[in-house]
Amino acid sequence: MKTIIEPFRIKVVEPIRMTTAEQRDRLIHAAGLNLFALRAEDVLIDLLTDSGTSAMSSEQWAGIMRGDESYAGATSFFRLHSRVHDMTGFDHILPTHQGRASERILFDTVGAPGKIVPNNNHFDTTRANVEHSGAEAVDLVIDEGHDPQSRHPFKGNMNVQKLRALIERVGAERIPLCMMTITNNTGGGQPVSLANLREVQEVCRFHGIPFFLDACRFAENAYFIKMREPGMQDRPVDSIVREVFDLADGATISGKKDGLVNIGGLLLLRDEALAREARNNLILTEGFPTYGGLAGRDLEALAQGFAEVLDESYLAYRIRSVAYLGEKLIESGVPILEPPGGHAIYLDARRFCPHIPAEQFPGQAVAIAIYRLAGIRTVEIGSLMFGSENTQPTMELVRLAIPRRVYTQSHIDYVAEAVVELHERRHELRGLRIVEAPVALRHFTARLEEVESPTA
Repeated sequence: MKTIIEPFRIKVVEPIRMTTAEQRDRLIHAAGLNLFALRAEDVLIDLLTDSGTSAMSSEQWAGIMRGDESYAGATSFFRLHSRVHDMTGFDHILPTHQGRASERILFDTVGAPGKIVPNNNHFDTTRANVEHSGAEAVDLVIDEGHDPQSRHPFKGNMNVQKLRALIERVGAERIPLCMMTITNNTGGGQPVSLANLREVQEVCRFHGIPFFLDACRFAENAYFIKMREPGMQDRPVDSIVREVFDLADGATISGKKDGLVNIGGLLLLRDEALAREARNNLILTEGFPTYGGLAGRDLEALAQGFAEVLDESYLAYRIRSVAYLGEKLIESGVPILEPPGGHAIYLDARRFCPHIPAEQFPGQAVAIAIYRLAGIRTVEIGSLMFGSENTQPTMELVRLAIPRRVYTQSHIDYVAEAVVELHERRHELRGLRIVEAPVALRHFTARLEEVESPTA
C-alpha cells in the first residue's frame, strides 16, 4: 500500500481552539514576535518542538498507575535500569529531569576553560552547557551538512579529517570528550551512518579521547541506518541501536524525544570514577540517584517508551509521515533542507525569502508569518538562535518539528497548504530587529519588532 497508516488508534482527544488571523496578529505582537512567548491555547498546530510533546500509549498510562514513589530504591527505577541496560549495555544509568540536565552534569564534570568539545553539530542547550563550563564547542559536520540541497543520505556525519586536524592542532589532552548528535538536530534532523560512528570512535580510541553520544533520537537514527546504509536492510533496529551504544563511552539522552514521554532524561556512563562524580553532582541538583528529579510514574512511562520506540512499524510510520510533509512542499516549489529528516521538516529561509538579510532574521520572519497565516507554531534555527555580533550560522532554517503520535494526516495537509500559500506571498515578509534579549539562549525570551519595510 502507498498510504502509511498510523500504527495506533486514537483513544483520547484534546480540543484545539480556533483563532482568526486578526486575533493571531494581536497575540504575536503582544508576545514580542517570539513564538516561545505564546500561550499554547493560542496555537492551532504546535510544531515548536518534538521534545516532550509525544502522545503516550495506553501501556505508558498504565505504567503511571504502577509508579513506585519511594524516595530511594524505587521499583520503577530498577525497571527503567533493566530496560536501558538491555538496550544500550550501559551499567551506570543516571535519570535526570530532562536532557539538558544530563548535559549540565556532564559538562560541569568534564568541561573547563581551555577545553574543546568537538561534535558533528551541537544543539542549542548542548552548546550552552559546554560554553557555560568555560569550554569551547566546535562543529565538524561534513560539508554536505551545510548544503540544504544536498541529497547525501547521511548529512549528519562528522568530517573525520577535520576531527584529526583538530586533535593535532590543540592536542588530545584539551579534548575531554568527542560527541556525536544522532540524529543531527541543528543540521536538519539528518542521520549519522554506522560507518561514520565507527570511524570517529576509532580516532577517539587511538587518541584516548572518550566518545559520547547526544542520543536523543537514537531509534530514528537507527532506522535511517537500516533504510539507507548498505548491508543493513535485513538487520533488526534493536541490533543497530545496541551496536551504536556499544561504540560509546557515554551518552546524554532526552527521553522527551525517542523515550516517548513528556519529561525525563538519562546520563549513561562507562567510567566508574566519572560516574561517581556525576552521581554526586546529580544528588546536589537533581535528586537521589534512583529518581533523579523524576517521579516514579515518569520512570515507568520512560521504561515503556524505550520499548515502544524500537517497534519497526512505529518507526516506519514515523519516518514516512515526516517525509510526506517534505515531499508535498518540494512538489510545490517550497525550498526545504533535503532530504527530509527524521523528526522535522526544515524550511530553507535563505531561499524562502532572499530579500531579508541574515541580520534581520529571515527564519524568524518566516516562522512569525506562518503563525499569523495559519496558527501554526514553528521555531527558527538560524541567526536568532545561533548568531552573534561576530558570527552567523551557515544556514537559516525554520523547523517544523512533528510531535510523535499526535497529529493526523489532515493536520499535516493543513500545514503543507499553509506553507505553500505563504511561499506564494513571501515577498510581503519583513525583516526583524531585536528590542531586548539575554546574553545566552536569546531565542527563548528575546523580544523583536519588524523593520519599517521589506529590504530591497
